Amino acid sequence: MTSPETSRRGLATFAVLWFGQLVSILGSGLTSFALGIWVYEQTGSVTRFATMTLCAVAPMVLLAPVAGVVVDRWDRKRVMLVSDTVAALSTLGLLLLYSSGGLRLWHVYLGVCLTAVADAFQEPAFVAASTVLIPERHLGRASGLVQLAQAAGRTLAPPLAGLMMMHLGLSTVMMLDLAAFGLAVVANLLVRVPPPPPSAQGEQQAQEGLMSNLTFGVRFIARRPGLVGLICFFSVVNLTLGMAEILVTPLVLQSFTMVELGQVLACSGVGMVAGSALMTVWGGPRRRLTGIVGAGLLYGASLMLAGLQPSLLLIATGAFLLTFFNPPIASCSQALWQTLVPADLQGRVFAARMALAWMSTPVAYVISGLLADHVFEPGMLPGGTFAPVFGGLLGMGPGRGIALMMVLMGLLAMVAGVALALFRPARELESTVGEPPPRVVGAG
Repeated sequence: MTSPETSRRGLATFAVLWFGQLVSILGSGLTSFALGIWVYEQTGSVTRFATMTLCAVAPMVLLAPVAGVVVDRWDRKRVMLVSDTVAALSTLGLLLLYSSGGLRLWHVYLGVCLTAVADAFQEPAFVAASTVLIPERHLGRASGLVQLAQAAGRTLAPPLAGLMMMHLGLSTVMMLDLAAFGLAVVANLLVRVPPPPPSAQGEQQAQEGLMSNLTFGVRFIARRPGLVGLICFFSVVNLTLGMAEILVTPLVLQSFTMVELGQVLACSGVGMVAGSALMTVWGGPRRRLTGIVGAGLLYGASLMLAGLQPSLLLIATGAFLLTFFNPPIASCSQALWQTLVPADLQGRVFAARMALAWMSTPVAYVISGLLADHVFEPGMLPGGTFAPVFGGLLGMGPGRGIALMMVLMGLLAMVAGVALALFRPARELESTVGEPPPRVVGAG
């Protein structure tokens, strides 16, 4: 039983680390958005702009197994410090190149990749560290705070970066990012993160070789059907969310102006902040799976709402609601995983979980434009393949193919939520909370 004094110290340590994460996320968001503007201004190419997004995601997926082993084997505070330092050096290198007039497109891609490499280690280290700092009853609120930091970065960074690019330039944005990294490092240095309590599985796995440890997270998940069900559900959610991020801009601009697009994106940002704030205050339902499924169904309905009619009010409402319900899904899931996985195994398991669940995001970025341009948009023009079936409900003409995609994505998310709710191994996960997890056969 954790003493009240220990709990208070843990919460205070988490608060300091969270503040460091908040300023770091804001700084990274400023630089990422500003570099995206620079790339588009220099090339005028949407493909090259999208390549930057892939550079920010692919390393996190590919390096997840290595990151998980490092997080479990090394001091987690040290991992966070090294990750922040690598990201800061990447930004510093880009700043020096830009200031000297030598910045090229491949430099930006390399810098974004290096920052993504740092993030691949930073995120599982922070989440695993929070498990040993936060009492179990507060895990949902802590996850809500993490979502709130990410929401603040996504909401505040783009408009701030845009204004700063207009009036101060890219170099100022990157200097602020470096200052934010400095604050994050100071926050890490001010606190002590206790090591995770050892488990029998963890001690056994520590005796195994590198390959066994690299594959441990995947095997841990694969031998628990309930966790596999959660991964499949989140793969669908990430697929639909990634496609929605790409498609919302052309959906709005087919019928409205850039100013109204800004209003829709603002509603989306406010929704994410509001959903994260709700989870920070509430903490979510006692049964985490209920929160995941319930918010998942409402998330799917919100996607469908955004595509029903070419109405700015409907699209903006759908944008607000789909980002509002995303933090409860993520926070409830995070708290559930933290209670199910032994603390000294969380680096490997959480890294594998991140890689598996995020594999669908690059797929979404690649296929969304192709499907919209070559299948759904032509299909919803008068005389198109889909127009006789869906035209009466959604309308026909430019933009209505993307609208049909939004409706179908929402339906897919709702089907995934129902399937998860009906999947017995997933329902049985919460009955094992607080009990020793079963041994991973073949894990060594």
